[in-house]
Amino acid sequence: MHLGMDIGGTKVETVVLDDKGKLVWQQRIATPKASIEQFLQGIIGEVHAAQDWAGEKLSLGFGLPGAIDTATCLVKNSNIQVVNGHPLHDILSDYFSQPVAVANDANCFALSEAIDGCGAGHEVVFGAILGTGCGGGVVVHQRLLTGPNACSGEWGHNPLPHYSPEHDGPSHLCYCGQHNCVESFISGSGLARQFRLHNEGRGTAEELVLKMREGHPQALALWRQFRNQLARAFANVVNTLDPDVIVIGGGLSGVDELYSDLSAKMAKYIFGGRCVTPVLPAKHGDSSGVRGAAWAGEQVLQG
Repeated sequence: MHLGMDIGGTKVETVVLDDKGKLVWQQRIATPKASIEQFLQGIIGEVHAAQDWAGEKLSLGFGLPGAIDTATCLVKNSNIQVVNGHPLHDILSDYFSQPVAVANDANCFALSEAIDGCGAGHEVVFGAILGTGCGGGVVVHQRLLTGPNACSGEWGHNPLPHYSPEHDGPSHLCYCGQHNCVESFISGSGLARQFRLHNEGRGTAEELVLKMREGHPQALALWRQFRNQLARAFANVVNTLDPDVIVIGGGLSGVDELYSDLSAKMAKYIFGGRCVTPVLPAKHGDSSGVRGAAWAGEQVLQG
């Protein structure tokens, strides 16, 4: 059986899957983040709880925001501040005396959907998370690509293709230090930011979607702009990677109006003017991240 752990900024979800991917055990706790010692104690305790229930050795996979620096083996860029600068993979592997997987949460999402989600049976799967931020992951032959810079799939911090102030609004400085990143426009927070620019500084992405569904002209115009921005961003992925399928997760993935004719809109920006790439909502929804962590742990244990 396979343990997967999704370590988020507010909660830690731990599951055990059997070899067929059936959920057989699940538990959640608040994320321990007062110190690295408290964090490790909480994570290790959850693994022990799962192993005690299973009564056998489990493969171990951990997904979290951020990445493992390939040069130093230290965690970087995580919003769980206490883990940054620590060799989390080595600590857990040494403690449990077995190979473990520690992967970015967006990569875990992509792996889950490639193995037994909407990307199952495809050779190249691009997983995109449209949540508070804009993450992504690339899976080829059911194996994650990470790259020497641990940046594979980080499409959210490329510039928005074909950006123009006339169509996309004033230039925006992303927290990463670059201007007009994709994440600044097509994430949930990016959509809310654009809504507030036209709504006296107020509003959320959820409120915009409701107004769009009610037929408010301004909301309809902003939604069309958002879908055009999304089509441009995905077209850039196709021009670079040309995946067999794009699978979307995160809060915005549940908006049905997102998908209608999206591939046709992408075609305008794709070399050759044609697009047959399906864009689909995640099969496993919010569970994709923790399931992907479990599959990553299984792959590491199997070699």
